[in-house]
Amino acid sequence: MKKLLYLFALVVAFNSCTDDFEEVNTNPYQISTESLKQDFNHVGAFYPSMLSQIFGNQVDHNLTNVSFAQHLAQPTPFVGNVNNTTYYIRWNGYWAREYNNIMAPAKQVIELAQADGYDMFAEWANLIRILSMSRVTTFYGPIIYTDFGSEGDVTYDSEPELYNAFFSDLDRIIATFNANADYTGLSDFDASYGGDVAMWAKFANSLRLRLAMRISKVDPALAKTQGEKALADPAGLIETNAENMNISLYGNKFHPAQICFEWNDTRMSATMESVLVGYKDPRIHAFFDPVEDLSLVSDHPDWPYKGIRNGGELIAKDDHIPFSTIDISFNDPGAVTERKVLSADEVFFLKAEAALRGWAGAGDAQTNYESGVKASFELWGAGGVDAYLADDTSLPIDYDEPVYPDPINDFTNLITATIAWDEGADNESKLEKIITQKWIAAYTNEMEAWVDFRRTGYPKLPPVYQNSSNADWGIVPDGEFIKRMPFVNDERENNPSGVADATSKLGGPDEINTRLWWDTGGPNF
Repeated sequence: MKKLLYLFALVVAFNSCTDDFEEVNTNPYQISTESLKQDFNHVGAFYPSMLSQIFGNQVDHNLTNVSFAQHLAQPTPFVGNVNNTTYYIRWNGYWAREYNNIMAPAKQVIELAQADGYDMFAEWANLIRILSMSRVTTFYGPIIYTDFGSEGDVTYDSEPELYNAFFSDLDRIIATFNANADYTGLSDFDASYGGDVAMWAKFANSLRLRLAMRISKVDPALAKTQGEKALADPAGLIETNAENMNISLYGNKFHPAQICFEWNDTRMSATMESVLVGYKDPRIHAFFDPVEDLSLVSDHPDWPYKGIRNGGELIAKDDHIPFSTIDISFNDPGAVTERKVLSADEVFFLKAEAALRGWAGAGDAQTNYESGVKASFELWGAGGVDAYLADDTSLPIDYDEPVYPDPINDFTNLITATIAWDEGADNESKLEKIITQKWIAAYTNEMEAWVDFRRTGYPKLPPVYQNSSNADWGIVPDGEFIKRMPFVNDERENNPSGVADATSKLGGPDEINTRLWWDTGGPNF
């Protein structure tokens, strides 16, 4: 009995000593978990860092899809000019960027949000996952989505499985957003829409429309169903520039400006010169700066802009440094604070194509086409859109390389579409107009332009001059174009069974000339 009383006294004493343990041992300069949960900081803090990683950097964006879409080109002959831009793969970093910086933290934030009952934060993270992975799959084809986070060898989704998963997830996300349109919890973490849930619903619908059109040739029935669902949703679509989905640069400089002005590693492309000069397009003044040396533009001195051929022969970097830079305004972090991801012009061009394909709710093809051009002109502060849309004669020009002797890097324009709409033309001719204008308007968001080119064959781009492809990564026949990026080496080494399975789902060898699922190579109609 005496022993029991002693133990009881000891326990009481211990409890007395530890009553203030948490208070005494709390670091006053460290934010507690409970403090983080106030105002959703423990989940919301993830979003700026995730969104900032949507675009890649120089090697996994500027020297891949930007070059493949032929918006910008480099003066620098990296690795003896045998690199991604001439179809020999040196850099393949977009996979790691998106999985490490978006998929991994999104998984964590979704788990935290679901544990605390914050459905809006969970679905916002799910939407960012779809945005990210819908871009990653345009590089590789099959990717890891539904099985992400599993133990051991992880299974890739085939592209049909992937798009069905995207659409299913969008159903749930949009329903949640529409049911909580007045929710304000996102506002402190949302530099794109200031926490406006209704705007995020518009973006989600617009993203669905983009993905539906992407698969319109390979699975027209599913594409029509999903496209019409986007067109009919009461939340609506992005149809004004005030509604554009832009991602904040979070105080950083626009990365292509760093590449252009600090490193001298990017310039206007020859294809942009051909198209914009030929069409007398006023947007050229907002996109690029004129050259100082007018001998470079002796073939069109009234439009003093000069670009570099994508996949061109390059000998010395200094040879093309004097060519047109991107507009100097991009170099001002105070002037350029965000980057577009999905804009009104793209939505109007999607609706124009949807009208050609007979999707209910798409409206009139000509009206949408012209609205897309007008939205782009407005976005870039360009005038003269009515005269531009009435031009039924101008065509892109042939390209002349002013530094190297003929015929190095020269090309003949292949684009046959004029600007003015022709209601009497066939759908193929109308589609060429739509996609050519959509390609111009995609400036600074080139990934979808590369998708459209592979999907439709428009605009009619010149092939690379120097084709360095070989058996290492797959041979692209002369006159053809790169169709994808190979699966990454890290996956080959650490998930070999997954890559083998993914390759079987790809429908061809893991090479750069294998078409993705939606890139059928067949007729557009």
